[in-house]
Amino acid sequence: MISIEQATEIVLANTIELPTISVDLNHAIGHQLREDLYADRDFPPFHRVTMDGIAIYFDFLKKGQRTFKIEGIQAAGAPQQAIASPENCMEVMTGAVLPHGLDTVIRYEDITIQDGVATINIDSTTKQKNVHHQGTDRTKGSLIVKSGGIISPAEIGVAATVGKSTLQVSKLPKVAIIATGDELVEVQQTPAPHQIRTSNVYTIASLLGKHHISADFHHIVDDKATTYQRLQQCLDHYDVLLLSGGVSKGKYDYVPEVLEQLAVKKLFHRVKQRPGKPFWFGKSPLGKIVFALPGNPVSSFMCTNRYFLPWLRASMGHSPFPYPYAILTQDFYFKPNLQYFLQVKISYNTTGTILAHPVEGKGSGDLANLVDADGFLELPADRTEFKKGEVFRFIAYR
Repeated sequence: MISIEQATEIVLANTIELPTISVDLNHAIGHQLREDLYADRDFPPFHRVTMDGIAIYFDFLKKGQRTFKIEGIQAAGAPQQAIASPENCMEVMTGAVLPHGLDTVIRYEDITIQDGVATINIDSTTKQKNVHHQGTDRTKGSLIVKSGGIISPAEIGVAATVGKSTLQVSKLPKVAIIATGDELVEVQQTPAPHQIRTSNVYTIASLLGKHHISADFHHIVDDKATTYQRLQQCLDHYDVLLLSGGVSKGKYDYVPEVLEQLAVKKLFHRVKQRPGKPFWFGKSPLGKIVFALPGNPVSSFMCTNRYFLPWLRASMGHSPFPYPYAILTQDFYFKPNLQYFLQVKISYNTTGTILAHPVEGKGSGDLANLVDADGFLELPADRTEFKKGEVFRFIAYR
């Protein structure tokens, strides 16, 4: 049995290289960008009106002129118009090009219009008011988005603006989520008294879905030959296997033995942690990664959060642990010499500090208790007493 630090180091030492693919812009959200995005024109590309109103030449207002004859309307999306007489004005709409010869916009709220003449009702304003000048955000050819980040709606908007209908991104790994055990039946079935509905695959899949990975589901019964055949097929077709169950010391826990028969090298088995102690991790000769998680629902869920997601982030070249820290709100005692992942509900104080309130359940099989919490507080293994006010790493799942 190894420490959680050793397990983490091994997992992160076995990331995979993700190939680059091209995806449509409307499917790129959540992927890792693999190209730089440059401005294909100035941002904004023209002197842009930011308020509905009238455009004037400021020098006449500065000299005391308060009434301006309206020559026309500059609409958004229309070619730039020019003023015939600089002492006049033009009505302008938000998003329109500022008419040639004018430099300042006065809002409709600050004027009165009667008989084609606009009267300014405010005492003062500034030159170039309510004008977003060409190139003030970015100039043509400048770098806007650097390769390597995760694509959010902000990057989608930039890509659309610079005319990128497709983007180069990292291809996400192809993942199989595999439940093991004769006791499992499908969600839509009515279980017998000795059976339960399968839930871990859905919990894990929904967690992966937040990271835009669409995983396939598999179920393997407690039979060694069947386990061998199905795992061999999965290793042929997937980059990553996430198994749930079959890794402990039971007589029907065939997964570790079968994986080694399939030449998947065991990198560790059993970690000094609770929940999730029986966790098994390995790698095939072709570089396929196997996370064989304990079958208890809290264990499998915690291990996916604590090991698979950091592995995924590291494979994308990002920090594996972008986690905040939270303050424990009450004393907590845990005796075994294991790293403990305490389920907590969080709140915030007036300074923005995260407060972690322990939510004690009935052990790693208490799936319902996950609903009462927001995440896990990671408590170190070398202690038994954890005091109110101490700060620990917080792994959020809500």
